[in-house]
Amino acid sequence: MQLEDHLGDILRKGREAKGIALAAAAQVAGLAEPAYKALEETGQFSAPPQFQALGAALGLDGAKLERIAKGWLPAPRDLSLWRELRQITTTANGLTVHCYLVWDEVSREAALFDTGWDAAPIFQFIDDNGLALRHLFLTHTHEDHVAAMGAVRERFPKIHLHTSAKSAPPQHRNRANDFTHLGSLRLTNRDTPGHAEDGVTYIVGNWPDDAPHVAVPGDAVFAGSIGRGNQSWDLARQKAREQIFSLPADTLICPGHGPFTTVGEELANNPFF
Repeated sequence: MQLEDHLGDILRKGREAKGIALAAAAQVAGLAEPAYKALEETGQFSAPPQFQALGAALGLDGAKLERIAKGWLPAPRDLSLWRELRQITTTANGLTVHCYLVWDEVSREAALFDTGWDAAPIFQFIDDNGLALRHLFLTHTHEDHVAAMGAVRERFPKIHLHTSAKSAPPQHRNRANDFTHLGSLRLTNRDTPGHAEDGVTYIVGNWPDDAPHVAVPGDAVFAGSIGRGNQSWDLARQKAREQIFSLPADTLICPGHGPFTTVGEELANNPFF
């Protein structure tokens, strides 16, 4: 799987976060403006930019930018460590998004994290594996993450909704120190706004055989990048540092877009940190 954001996407996000004009970024990069514009659009270049100078100007780590340019990808994960975790991927309007199912292997009670565009593959997996869907956790309420919520709640009218949306009824809003049990699994939440005002990352721990924690951040963190700072770029980065990158290095990150990664790999390779 490719990164959600190629090199150009990362540079554009950094430039937008700093409020720097394209022409100014091109000058710092040592490229003609058309060449730099093409770099942002495609992630490709014929002559490499001045990574260190460009990173310093855009608030990004130049060495990590160069690593992305050379094709860095997070190492493949042995997902058999988390036998009760599945990624479900749907595409619509040219946008591919992931949602995730976790469940207790004994009781078969399950929780869904976001819905993606289409509920059909979720229902198929639940039916094929004899799961009882009890909880729906929303990382944020952007359309691609909640498009199938109506269908999910129609089929499972007693499902318990968990969200940080201010418009949600009080009984469905996340609170600090809340936790939910699915058998031995323990699910908690950490606020990660910045990309979205209602952004939240869910942590799943107490896996069988001592498998590492799992973090489901929505768009707060991607492998090698972050979601656009629609609310605040600074807040998005601060919350990712405090709430996600403070987790153990082997924590599996299950983002809303792009490949699986870990806290350790992002600290070592994500240019935003």
